[in-house]
Amino acid sequence: MSERIVDITFPVKENILLSLKENKDDFTKEILFSSALLLYRKNKLSLGKAAELAGYNKIEFIEKLNQEKEYIFDYNDDELNEIVKDANRIDMI
Repeated sequence: MSERIVDITFPVKENILLSLKENKDDFTKEILFSSALLLYRKNKLSLGKAAELAGYNKIEFIEKLNQEKEYIFDYNDDELNEIVKDANRIDMI
């Protein structure tokens, strides 16, 4: 079963593209990546789904995040403590 694709469009003045020195395709790709990154940061999309939205596979998306100096995982202190506690429990088994 194939997934339906929804075409989303929005107008952009040509002078914006000229200011950015980008063509329509490059701008669209950048908007998709930026949107995917934002939704990933807000925990609204998983890494895999964010990669899919941006048009990358997971490895390519991680590489792009690295190029952009973005964190792949952004845990708060409580989450990090929980991960360490779980890892220590595994070591004891």
